[in-house]
Amino acid sequence: MKNDSRMLLAGVWLFVACSACVAAPAGWDDLARTPPMGWNSWNTFRLEINEEVVRGMADVFVEKGFKRAGYEFIVIDDGWQIDRDDQGNIIVNKDKFPSGIKALADYIHSKGLKLGIYSDAGYSTCGGFPGSLGYEYQDARQYAAWGVDYLKFDWCHTGNKSAPDSYQLMRRALEKAGRPIVFSICEWGTSQPWEWGKGVGHLWRTTFDIRPCWDCGRKTISNGRQVENFIGFTKILDLQVGLASYAGPGHWNDPDMLEVGNGELTLDENRAHFSLWCILAAPLMLGNDIRSATPEILDILLNEEAIAVNQDPLGKQGVKVRDDGDLEVWSKPLHDGSRAVVLFNRSDMKQNLGVLWTEIGYPSHLKAKVRDLWKKKDVGSSRGGYADDVPPHGVVMVKVMP
Repeated sequence: MKNDSRMLLAGVWLFVACSACVAAPAGWDDLARTPPMGWNSWNTFRLEINEEVVRGMADVFVEKGFKRAGYEFIVIDDGWQIDRDDQGNIIVNKDKFPSGIKALADYIHSKGLKLGIYSDAGYSTCGGFPGSLGYEYQDARQYAAWGVDYLKFDWCHTGNKSAPDSYQLMRRALEKAGRPIVFSICEWGTSQPWEWGKGVGHLWRTTFDIRPCWDCGRKTISNGRQVENFIGFTKILDLQVGLASYAGPGHWNDPDMLEVGNGELTLDENRAHFSLWCILAAPLMLGNDIRSATPEILDILLNEEAIAVNQDPLGKQGVKVRDDGDLEVWSKPLHDGSRAVVLFNRSDMKQNLGVLWTEIGYPSHLKAKVRDLWKKKDVGSSRGGYADDVPPHGVVMVKVMP
């Protein structure tokens, strides 16, 4: 009887311990070992998002191969919330989401995907809906109860709040909520979040908002200084120079969502935009209406060889290794010792552009195989370097394999 009691106690203890292990959230730093991939509603739908659209995006993720290519998050941006009740609980806009967020999360999860949601560190969101200021722990518990997997946390209407303190507060709230939730810091780079974001969030915006254009921009005033807001992808690209050392597995620089398939970007510009975000190890958050994407746009977004560069487990952000004005060379080291290289032509005419092996960390005498990631074919072996014709506002993207 004495031994039986010990065995019973041991069994109870083992059950409790194992249950605790199952319930405990994954380690914070392990939630985004590679840059997050998914879709966000903002770039196309702004505040006019609804349940039907979100469910449709999840269906398309499966039907058109986005899930198979590695995209997993469906993120509802601003406009899903409408008020708070007498207990301070956030209220979902039932006109837009009649089934509620929990039912929507269940549907997304049934597809093998993950649901993301949006809030703000201020008293209201950028769209004028209730923010999380003063409700951080309450909101985090609610998101966890709904089954949310990703939180984009914006920075409107925050007054003189400290960004590091505000985001650390929500980070702690998410962890206490007991569900693994990827945390996206959307502070627009105004307080250099790359310097303090590691360990607080899994990704942090490095610039103001992107727009679907080549190099547009609008001057605004922020913190008493003139800045350029609502900018095209080439201007955002320029602002990533010097930030590579801050990125790595579990913590990523975020140059904002993709505009591939939006606006008046040409096919070559769309391909350049996607290629450079892959080289940057940027989060790949689609911003177009993928339900109506053309075959040419789908070919860009579903290029698994380009995506593999972005998702490479080494987790190195690519860097610009040469800048000759309109002609640039970007390179990213990969885990197998190879290099991904983008030859980028900003000019308005076709240009022949090359890369030297010494620019990407190889000796000049090395003979290496070169594979074109957009043509999806090997283009031969080369010693000392590689060159190709690059279309105007376009790229050649290759993998160099010693």
